[in-house]
Amino acid sequence: MAADTGPDPLLRPPGYALVWSDEFDREGAPDPAKWTFERGFVRNGEMQWYQPDNARVADGRLIIEGRRERKPNPQFGSPTLKPPFRERKSINFTSASLSTKGLQSWTYGRFEIRAKLVAEQGLWPALWFVGTDGRWPACGEIDLMEFYQGHILANFAWASRVPGHPVWNSVRIPVAELAGNPGWDEKFHIWTMDWDERRISLGLDGREINRLDLAKVRNREAPGGINPFHKPQYLIMNLALGSAKGGPLRDTQLPSRFEVDYVRVYQRKGAIR
Repeated sequence: MAADTGPDPLLRPPGYALVWSDEFDREGAPDPAKWTFERGFVRNGEMQWYQPDNARVADGRLIIEGRRERKPNPQFGSPTLKPPFRERKSINFTSASLSTKGLQSWTYGRFEIRAKLVAEQGLWPALWFVGTDGRWPACGEIDLMEFYQGHILANFAWASRVPGHPVWNSVRIPVAELAGNPGWDEKFHIWTMDWDERRISLGLDGREINRLDLAKVRNREAPGGINPFHKPQYLIMNLALGSAKGGPLRDTQLPSRFEVDYVRVYQRKGAIR
């Protein structure tokens, strides 16, 4: 574990076993047996071009770095890209997005991630999960942590009656309320998800931030109202830049780091999935 100040690791839940983890204790590129990369312009009109070069493991932590970096957009004008991405002649910002998609997913468990973010306008770091079954949002989304425009968020999303439009269950907390002092984002913090057959609880440093009663969730666009939170989800860790949510990047200090000390997944003994 990185020797930065911040909360101590939380206790393992009784009756649970560690089934997957990355302690980021080997220098260099992230472990390809555990992580894949998103590439290019991906979603939400964000300004960054995702590339593996912006992620590395050093000093016992994963470092995801957002940079000002100008180069030609190799997909300029491509009909396969949606606006505004295909109209961008140049890439002006780069970052990285890592995922366990295609490698590892989970149904239920205790998830613990120790990470440090920079709480600055224009930055949009996130720790989030997406279902493996079906298209978004019917596959379900769990946002263990998002930061943008001065707030920490913990969210759930699933399908409404209108295809492609989610139902959101969101909690938004000002960083100033969490901090108590201006150095909150200079320390590591522990985000947790406790997920079982009945509910999902999202926490920060031992404090519950949001809770979802799974008995109240139904995908309205799916036949039979299937609940996506009884099916596997994979993890994404990324640092997005700009867009309507991230905010303008004009005064953002770059390069900027989103750092992860460890990721640990626990499941009940005898019920590991």
